[in-house]
Amino acid sequence: MRVVGYPQEGSGRERRHGFVRQHLMMEKLSVEVRESLQAVLWTPQRYSDLRRLGLLDHDVRRLLRNDTLQRFHHHYISGTLDVQLATARCVQAAYAHSVISHVTAAQLRDLRVWSDGHPPPPARTWLTYPPGKCRRNRNKTDLVLRRATLRPGDLQRHLGLVLTSDARTTIDLARELPFAEAVVTADHALAVAVTPEQLEDVVRRQRRWPGIAGARSVLAFADPRSESPLESFARVVFAEAGLPAPVLQVQFWEGSWWMDERVDFWWPEYRTIGEGDGLGKFEAATAAERRRLLRRHQHRDHRLADLDVEVVHFGWEDVGRPAELADRFRAAFSRGLRRTGDSPVWRTPDLADYPFRPHPGHDAFT
Repeated sequence: MRVVGYPQEGSGRERRHGFVRQHLMMEKLSVEVRESLQAVLWTPQRYSDLRRLGLLDHDVRRLLRNDTLQRFHHHYISGTLDVQLATARCVQAAYAHSVISHVTAAQLRDLRVWSDGHPPPPARTWLTYPPGKCRRNRNKTDLVLRRATLRPGDLQRHLGLVLTSDARTTIDLARELPFAEAVVTADHALAVAVTPEQLEDVVRRQRRWPGIAGARSVLAFADPRSESPLESFARVVFAEAGLPAPVLQVQFWEGSWWMDERVDFWWPEYRTIGEGDGLGKFEAATAAERRRLLRRHQHRDHRLADLDVEVVHFGWEDVGRPAELADRFRAAFSRGLRRTGDSPVWRTPDLADYPFRPHPGHDAFT
């Protein structure tokens, strides 16, 4: 997540723009007050704190009106911060001993999170409280509180916040979310942030927690080779429809070299390819670029057809009609079984050797 104006985030030009705008908005303040405010602007401040710095009521209102300050949960912070990050900092300041967790922790760490078929809006902040600090769970319009044990290994520092670790966040969501939506996060986390052993360790420590059976199922099903939410959802649809599990991210041999492109799903026994086509792959800045992408997509399909295989394309609208999508694949399987030519040569990344890329940007909590 890029944070415009935050001293360690964004481009130099963006930071300079944020600081210049802040300076212009605060130029009516005295030099002493302005310097005092700039020194604390990146951390949440109560109204009483601003008054002690020398700001008057009309100064605070003007700075809010001009977006030099933001206000969340009775705290004030720099207006140049990303809204979600600013909100999270203010919420954590308002609820002492809390830890940013669940959906908010995943979003701040750029892990995929889906809810009700869409990325959830960042308007709600999720917190976890250690037992004894919060009497009960709460579910409000702008805030969700969960009571749970927190160990040092479950925590990390990120962008000036204390968050649950990526492994803890993934399992917490696996306990909380419906299966398909939890798989989206688990697939992505395994690809960029955590190892299976880290997730298994969290599951082991939460063995008697609510929802842990669902989390175990998610962990058993998760695969880092799913490269988009559509692919993750589709795998769940295939499994629930009784289709055999496909092989993921397959490359085919074209006689002299391996194809650069990989296909999303491959059923070798049925000689059938499945391709999840989100509309994002055809987005481009110009009409000419969109035409180029479509032409390249058509050329790729022609090369796949030369391999004597079935190809089934589908999108989000098809995943929303799982019975129809499953019937399309079963029909393709039947056609594939009738093909008599040589089966294509293919390869896929081995799951055990899949390149684990640690997610950057956090510090261990000590």
